This record gives sequence, structure tokens and C-alpha cells, in this order.
Amino acid sequence: MRLLLCSSGVNNRAIHDALVDLLGKPIAESNALCVPTAGYFYDPTGPWRFVSGQAPARLVGLGWKSVGVLELTALPSIDRERWVQWVRDADVLLVNGGETVYLRRWMRESGLADLLPSLADLVYVGSSAGSLVLTPRVGRHFVDSPTDDDGMLGMVDFSIFPHLDLPDTPRLSMAAAERWADDIAGPAYAIDDDTAIKVTDGTVEVVSEGSWKFFNRG
Repeated sequence: MRLLLCSSGVNNRAIHDALVDLLGKPIAESNALCVPTAGYFYDPTGPWRFVSGQAPARLVGLGWKSVGVLELTALPSIDRERWVQWVRDADVLLVNGGETVYLRRWMRESGLADLLPSLADLVYVGSSAGSLVLTPRVGRHFVDSPTDDDGMLGMVDFSIFPHLDLPDTPRLSMAAAERWADDIAGPAYAIDDDTAIKVTDGTVEVVSEGSWKFFNRG
């Protein structure tokens, strides 16, 4: 599985080109599945805006050959062989932002978390929580659920602080990222909405037309 872990989708040419490179073919020739699940935690209109391509995160509306919806909360009631084949037939999985602990729960309960490591040819594109859920942990700073468990799926070995220096949002400032990194106590990136992290065969590359910082408090 090849990864493009975004703060807020495909927002510039550098991230767009990184996506095309991971796909190995044009977006217009690629079949996508989108995962809106994480957005339900905050706003019932959010998943619709994501699926319809109207969300601020630029993922679904990029001009795919086809787009299907993979709703994780529905998967336990669908024959596993059926939905697994849908995922295997897709070129790319587009995973929406929202509440990360809620997304972690349904990645596990649906069975998708167990399937992902076997999908060598799939490109996984995350936005915000859709990226954070693959990390070792997110820190209490990014947990809105009533839990002390901020551990995630651990499919990469670094953590992510998204939306760095978002205007008028002190909790996403560089100073806040520094405090967050102290809590994470391991490899971590703070990235703004013009930055993404590309992972290919274990090789990590920062793709950016904006601002980012690497921390290693370990």
C-alpha cells in the first residue's frame, strides 16, 4: 500500500503530482472509493459534502474515472467477500477527516484495518483524521471522544499534527505543535494544509508548497 497523508486534501500542484506518481496513471483513469465515516461524529452534512466533492478537502472532486462510497459502519452487515472485492478493485481509497478515535473504531470493527496491509497496489489518501488514523498515536490534543486511549493503527512510524498555523486557530499554532510533540515523544511531523507526506515502500517524503516541521523527541 502506498500512502499520501494530507492535512487537507490535494490542495496544490505538488501534492497533485505526488498523487499521480503514486497511482502510476492519470486520475481520470483511476477508480476511487471514498470513506466518509469519520465526518459523522461532528456534522451530518459533512459526509454528504465530502462524498459530493463539495467539502473543503479536495479529494472526491478531482476528476476520477469512478467514485464509490465505502461506509465503514455498514460493512459488518455486508458479506465480507463482496466489500473486500470492492476494495481490491479500487485504485485509490480516499479517507475523510473528522474524529480520529471514531474512525479508528470503525476501521477496526469493519475489518478494513486488517485488510489494508495486504493491499500492495492500493493508494491510500487521507485527509486530516484520515491520515492520523494510520499513525502510532495522535496525542490528547486531537481526541474529542471521551477516552484516554490515543493509540491509532500504527501503519506508519510517525505521528502527524495537521492544519498547522490555520488562521485564527491558536490550538493549531506552531507553539501548540511544539507542546504536542513533547507529549508524542517520538518521530512526528507538523504540516499545514499545503503539505502532505508521501510513503512508498517505507520511504517517507514530505511534499509541500507550504510549511512543515519534523520533530523527534525520542
